[in-house]
Amino acid sequence: MVGIIIFFIAPLFSYKTMYILFGGVIGICGVWAFTKNPTDKDIIPQKKQLILKKRYWLFYFLTFMAGARRQIFMAFAVFLLVKKFGFSVQEITLLFLLNNGINFFILPLIGKFIVKYGERKLLSIEYFSLILIFISYAFVDSKFIVTILYVLDHMFFNFSIGINTYFQKIADPRDIAASAAVGFTINHIAAVVLPVIGGLLWMVDYKIPFLAGAFFSFISLCLGQFIRTKPTSL
Repeated sequence: MVGIIIFFIAPLFSYKTMYILFGGVIGICGVWAFTKNPTDKDIIPQKKQLILKKRYWLFYFLTFMAGARRQIFMAFAVFLLVKKFGFSVQEITLLFLLNNGINFFILPLIGKFIVKYGERKLLSIEYFSLILIFISYAFVDSKFIVTILYVLDHMFFNFSIGINTYFQKIADPRDIAASAAVGFTINHIAAVVLPVIGGLLWMVDYKIPFLAGAFFSFISLCLGQFIRTKPTSL
């Protein structure tokens, strides 16, 4: 819905005006949220302090890499579309709408794949595909091809749900909330650091952040083979 609104108002308002409008709406929603209590008293009591456990190292590592990959997708891939290929606000919005439409159909299939084949196979497909996509980002010169790459990139982005389902299978139920908070923090370390470093590297050569993303995906592919969970039959 928001994407449709942006598509139609983009020709009418400036960037600044749209930021003010949507920022105001988000602020109002935030005030409303303060009046609500989402607590579920039926769940298993969770540990309140942040915890780091050696046996969760793979979850922490893959979460950090997912944060790095997310920034390449959210920041540098979109910047490539706009800077090199001249995509307009409306074209980017159409891509968002297309991606969300694809996600509506693909997310249930991802869940079924996890149940039948397990997280290791799902994440291996993601990481191998990302190696090809990031290398292609660095060298593609076709607007049509880069559009396809962006759609595929967004589609494989959803495969990272396998990191969370893997953790839920191996973790002590009492550790889930605290460890999820640690994972969230680790993910955002990449979100804070990578755009700065990537932006500096972009000024040297725009290909470097994408080649770095391919390298990160290769490392994730290798270490992802340590995932051990038992898939169940549908």
